[in-house]
Amino acid sequence: MIKGFRQIVALTVLSRVLGMVRDMVFAFFLGASGVMDGWVIAFMIPNLSRRLFGEGAASSSLIPVYSQELEKDRHGADRLAMTVATVVFVILTVIVVAGEALICILYMFSDHEAARLKLLLTGVMLPYMTLICTVAILGGILNTHRHFAAPAAAPVVLNLLLIGSLCFGGWVLKVPARTLVFLAAVAVLLTGIVQLAMHVPPLRSCGVPLRPAWDIRSAAFRRVLLLMGPMVLGLAATQINTLADHFVALWLSGSAEKGHFFELFGRRIGYPLWEGAVSQLFYAQRLYQFPLGVFGISLATAIFPVLSADAARKDFTSLCRTVSRGLRCSVFIALPATIGLLLVGEPLVAIIFERGEFRSADTIGTTFTLAFYVLGLSGYIAQQVLTRVFYSLQESDVPAKSAVVAVLVNVCLNLTLVWFLGTGGLAASTAICSYIQVAILAAILRRRLGPEIFRGMGRTVMQTIGATICMEAVLLGVLYTLRYRGTSLQLSLAVPAAAGTYVLVAWLFRFEMLSLLSGGRRPKD
Repeated sequence: MIKGFRQIVALTVLSRVLGMVRDMVFAFFLGASGVMDGWVIAFMIPNLSRRLFGEGAASSSLIPVYSQELEKDRHGADRLAMTVATVVFVILTVIVVAGEALICILYMFSDHEAARLKLLLTGVMLPYMTLICTVAILGGILNTHRHFAAPAAAPVVLNLLLIGSLCFGGWVLKVPARTLVFLAAVAVLLTGIVQLAMHVPPLRSCGVPLRPAWDIRSAAFRRVLLLMGPMVLGLAATQINTLADHFVALWLSGSAEKGHFFELFGRRIGYPLWEGAVSQLFYAQRLYQFPLGVFGISLATAIFPVLSADAARKDFTSLCRTVSRGLRCSVFIALPATIGLLLVGEPLVAIIFERGEFRSADTIGTTFTLAFYVLGLSGYIAQQVLTRVFYSLQESDVPAKSAVVAVLVNVCLNLTLVWFLGTGGLAASTAICSYIQVAILAAILRRRLGPEIFRGMGRTVMQTIGATICMEAVLLGVLYTLRYRGTSLQLSLAVPAAAGTYVLVAWLFRFEMLSLLSGGRRPKD
């Protein structure tokens, strides 16, 4: 588990750094504009499909069943894996063809130029849905064989190609923003092909036959299918809530084209948001998702095959220990990241994004939104761990039911809080709902497995709070000392000093979580 976690973290850090550079390039050329709003909405559709049908459903339902089959019959296990990949590819290809036809119809009946832009971008990138979901399935197969490098490196390709296309189009070709965004969309399609090719060599080295299969009548495939449906909601609750945030922001944003007011039941109501709100949500999400992706998703990805193997052997003692470690790691990672982002949010947004078309007003709006998103960081990470526990036990209905509750509450809170807090209200509702889902999952899991899943949690929480307070003191001290030396110098010294302080305190007091994540010696459970 720990070796896989460190490997994923290393590659994910590279991917997230390049992703941050990519977002800086987007901010430079497109800012928080209507064109950027169009890109965000269009790209979210294939990206959400990856969460739902790729790593969020098919891959996650495949891993526990595939792990069981590997224990019994390697040939049958490989045939199962290729059947799932083939079926997902075929189904999503049909969906893409139908989607393209629907986009053409909607485009013909659309009157607004902004809506047409979103439809055209969606049409260009929609085939990426099939490619990236197939890549996610193949990545899940490799993760089961404890090969994490290729799946973790795949996002690096996306970031590199997007950065290259934007810089080439913006600086070399000097094309306008509307043309530039279409160059980026074509780069997304090319990415899918390259990512697919990247998984072929490691799959062959693991002995997995790469040929289409259609063994849909097997008992193993039926188990995957039964798990897959509920997983569509269970693992992707946060992504669905995020998508709801974007669409609510899109519908309730005024613009020069739409005006400042809309009619509802004969009443004239002012829009609570303005064009660019979707972009501000996107940039804020990219910042809070950095620690979530680097540590939270990496932890959950590494822990899932271990949980599945424990469940396949019915070793519930080991399963409880793994769950306990995952939850304690979530707290150890999330709390300092939350405090750090709250304290340095505005200068961080300014340094990363405020240039080119991204203005100071966009910095203020993005920072405000970020503050509410990061309050849910502990919930986002714990949610990833807990849902995978149920999937390893092949009980996907529980996360699905909790996700339905979270999504419904999120929509209600979105439509309420947006009138008081703007984009901050949309972010706050997502954070609140993450804790609602975690509370539901934790309560049910405690009844199933017993209180051992929370063993050592109190000690970890107290230790983490103490180390975070020390980190916060150093961070504020350095920021205050260098208050007249420029924001860049402040952050370049304050953030490493604060992170170093946190790790140093954890090392001096021999925190178990630090030893666990570093792979060193740790106390016995």
